[in-house]
Amino acid sequence: PRAHHKSINMQSTLPASWYREPGFYQLERRAIFSKSWILVSHIHQFNEPGKYARYEMAGYPFFIIKDRAGNINAFLNICRHRAFPIVHENEGKAFVLSCKYHGWSYSMNGNLAKAPRFDHVEDFDKEEYKLYKVHSHVDRLGFFWVNLDAAEKPTLSWEEQFGGVDTQPRLENFDMSDYEYDHTWSMEGKFNWKTLIENYNECYHCPTAHPGLAPFFKGNKQMNYGLEKYWVAHLGAKGEERSGSVSPTYMFPNASVTLTPVFFYMMSIVPTSATTSLMRYEVYRSKSATPEQVKEKLDFFSQVESEDKWLANGSQANLNSDTYMTGPFHPDVEEAVVYVIGRVKGMLHEHVDEEKKRGAEWWPARRGPVQATKSSAEQDEAFCRGVCENSALRGGSAPEGLAW
Repeated sequence: PRAHHKSINMQSTLPASWYREPGFYQLERRAIFSKSWILVSHIHQFNEPGKYARYEMAGYPFFIIKDRAGNINAFLNICRHRAFPIVHENEGKAFVLSCKYHGWSYSMNGNLAKAPRFDHVEDFDKEEYKLYKVHSHVDRLGFFWVNLDAAEKPTLSWEEQFGGVDTQPRLENFDMSDYEYDHTWSMEGKFNWKTLIENYNECYHCPTAHPGLAPFFKGNKQMNYGLEKYWVAHLGAKGEERSGSVSPTYMFPNASVTLTPVFFYMMSIVPTSATTSLMRYEVYRSKSATPEQVKEKLDFFSQVESEDKWLANGSQANLNSDTYMTGPFHPDVEEAVVYVIGRVKGMLHEHVDEEKKRGAEWWPARRGPVQATKSSAEQDEAFCRGVCENSALRGGSAPEGLAW
């Protein structure tokens, strides 16, 4: 192995327990998906006022909508009254966001417009019951990112995690104004989200599992030639920084973008439980490409994604079996995987250290009660926490006896 890879020689994979334990998945929700900037869409999908799209990320529901002023906003998909979802379709158009439970309605910028029969309720302030806003960022290429951190200022800045990802020299020859939103499609997978993310970040498996990808690796091209902050640039050669050819980039924790002259698509591996995920794809076609060109390329990439799903499902089945613990990483061709899981481990350990200081679990995405109901809400929450932490309810098995 080359000398600069020496530090990762014979490094082991993560233990199988990291891919199947429900409690560990909840830690990932707190430590990673509550605090990271997550790539979810592109502004081309929101091309007119009222256009919206619905998302869920590791159990956190939200939607994106363009308002009349041209702003693209993200909100939790939760009515502030009794938590019913605001939007129910994956995509749509609406100028008023109405809850179909009790009729509360909101404007496209999240303001509460109507709360039936609350007009004369003492201490009710409409300003305190706006939709929960989600932090968002649009990068220089028009990609739309969210951060679910409930704090006024996210724990991590976008620049800290992804500064430079939108100014890669190899992307300069792509004119993003030439693309338009086409469609979204998805597949359900029986695997932990990391299983597929690790698969994506190496092509050690490609000669065996993806024979159709062989032409991409002719000459001196490498699977990964840029490990930067929280992203990895794939499929390049050192002398082809401005090639304008197929250019995939992985963005931590669970997304990637593959830019081609014919279309680009965004992949999100959305965790739905400790052992299941949704493979979600947004497709944007070049305005100059013919339907036949788009179909040919999309069929090819869809076949590759289906092959990866089969691989991830098979690996996860054995990770669930409690017969395998760890294996070895190749220090060269699996370098990016080692880099990515290093980011995972770092965020998890940092979060656990913070929870130890606080003496309690820390859920950064959790919104607190408004001032008028804060005292009673906190008392009720403390009662629930006390019951669950001092009984077998915490583990879900039959209780041997409550603390009292």
